[in-house]
Amino acid sequence: MVNCEGEKNENYELIGKLIEEIKLRKYSFRTGKTYVEIVKRFLKSRKTPREFLLMKTDKSDSTMRTNYFALKFFYENVLKKRFNEELPKTKKSIKLPTVLNRYEVSRMIYCTENKKHKVILSLLYYAGLRLNEAINLRWEDIDFERRVIHIKMGKGGKDRVVFLHEKLAQNLKNLGIRKWGLVLISDKEKRYNGRSVQEIVKMAAKRAKINKRVTPHTLRHSFATHLLESGADIRYIQYLLGHKDLKTTQIYTHIANKDIKRLSNLL
Repeated sequence: MVNCEGEKNENYELIGKLIEEIKLRKYSFRTGKTYVEIVKRFLKSRKTPREFLLMKTDKSDSTMRTNYFALKFFYENVLKKRFNEELPKTKKSIKLPTVLNRYEVSRMIYCTENKKHKVILSLLYYAGLRLNEAINLRWEDIDFERRVIHIKMGKGGKDRVVFLHEKLAQNLKNLGIRKWGLVLISDKEKRYNGRSVQEIVKMAAKRAKINKRVTPHTLRHSFATHLLESGADIRYIQYLLGHKDLKTTQIYTHIANKDIKRLSNLL
C-alpha cells in the first residue's frame, strides 16, 4: 500500500529545500516561483525527468528550456544527484518582434491623459525598460541633474545606467517628483503589478487606433529599433537594454529599415 501522506510530507520537505537553494543563489522572485511550480508538477506526476520533459514537446522552445533547467537545478542542488538528461537541440527559428513607428508611440502617449499611465509608457519607450524594471523603479535612482537613470538589479541581477530622455523627465515632473520611494504607485498606494501595466499599454494602443498587438515589451523593442535606425552603435544599444549576449540585441538588425530604405533607392 502506498503511503500517500508520507510521500506528500517528503515532497513538502523537498520543495522547502528547493526554495532555500533558490534564495541562497539570489535568483529573481519570478525565476524562483517558476522553478517551484515546475518541480511541484514534476513530483506530483511521479514521472522520470525524461518522461516529464516529453510531455512538454508540444510547447515552445522557451517553455521546454525552462522546464529542463528547473529539473536540472532541483536534481543537482536539492537531490544532490547528477542530472543525466541533455537539453534537446532544436532548430531555432527567428521570430521577429512587433515594432511601432515613432508616430504610433507618440500617439499612445499623447492620447493617454492619466499622468501615471503616461509615465509608465514613457519608461517603457524612452528608457527601454523591462516591465519589472519599470514597476520597481525608485525616485532615488533617477538623477535629473546628470540626466541618467540607475537600473538596479535588472534581469540577471545586473545594474546598468540609461539616459533620462527629456520627454520622460517632463512626464515625471508632471507626476510630481519625490525624494524617495517607488515611482509607480497605484491610487491605493500599492505597487503596480504586471497585469495592470499590460492593460494600460493595451488600452493606450486602442486609443491610438493601433491595430497591432501591443505589449509592454513592444515599446522596448521599438526603443531599440528606433535607436538602431538613427545610427546608434549596436553595442551601446546592447548595454542600454541590459542584454548579456550581443546576439540577443542583433535581432533588431532584422527589423531596422535604414538599410532596406537604402536598397529601395537603388531601383
